[in-house]
Amino acid sequence: MSHGLQDPGSGKKTILVVTSQVVRGAISGRGLVFALERLGHTVWFLPTILLPWHPGHGPGHRIVPPNDDFGALVDDLIASDRLGDVDAVISGYLGDSGQADVISRLVAAVKSVNPKALYLCDPVMGDHQSASGGGLYVPEARAEAIRDTLVPAADIVTPNSFELGWLTSAEIGTETEALQAARYLGNERVLVTSAPALRRNAISNLLVAPGAAYCTEHAAIQDPPHGTGDLIAGLFLSAYLDGAAEDVALTRAAAATFEIVARSVKREADELLLAQEQQSLVRPMALVSNRRVLEAARA
Repeated sequence: MSHGLQDPGSGKKTILVVTSQVVRGAISGRGLVFALERLGHTVWFLPTILLPWHPGHGPGHRIVPPNDDFGALVDDLIASDRLGDVDAVISGYLGDSGQADVISRLVAAVKSVNPKALYLCDPVMGDHQSASGGGLYVPEARAEAIRDTLVPAADIVTPNSFELGWLTSAEIGTETEALQAARYLGNERVLVTSAPALRRNAISNLLVAPGAAYCTEHAAIQDPPHGTGDLIAGLFLSAYLDGAAEDVALTRAAAATFEIVARSVKREADELLLAQEQQSLVRPMALVSNRRVLEAARA
């Protein structure tokens, strides 16, 4: 069944993606660049680290640019007369804690030449299902750099429920706790992916925005491929930049992500099949429930 949502608008935006690059697979930068370009956006891509594949597929060599080189490359971007073309920046996985200050400088430069530009921070640092049984999968110094430098600068933050709890030192076991922690975080918009759901065996995505909160729910899929958090963050940003109302942007992003995950699992893939199922990015047909979340009046 369809949501009755319209296709993304015709307005094309330029998005600067700053995150990891894998040689094989559809996670992080590779997945984001493909999805955003498929939706019509112009994408600039600044890798923070190069990996052969997602670490969940086995060990592999990691190439992290020296901080001096990373900073010099960012200086080139800042000095470019095309920097004002950038309508949004999205940052994800960092290769080194020192990259946080450099990315913050880049975001500030973008906003100085385009005050309407948005910054989305996806604080990729851990989850409840990491190889160690749940927790941080980056060094604590890197997580602290994201928390202290990038999250405060963001217009939109997209933590999963573990990351939200870590960022706010809060227990996130219910929808109400997730909502309260997101409000406490203080950003204009917080999209909590894999938030506590009201229904059993369901996945929720909770958007906490100025004056309102919304959530979508859909059936949980066992053993989904990696990269769903990256994807839904990028799809939400895309729809929002296209001019969709925030609740519509949330529903569109959740439906597309759910549909691509379901189709990938049905085909027994261990990666998101973005190229093969790209129509789901443009016109998702999956049905997800959506509702406005009631919250207690705040003082």
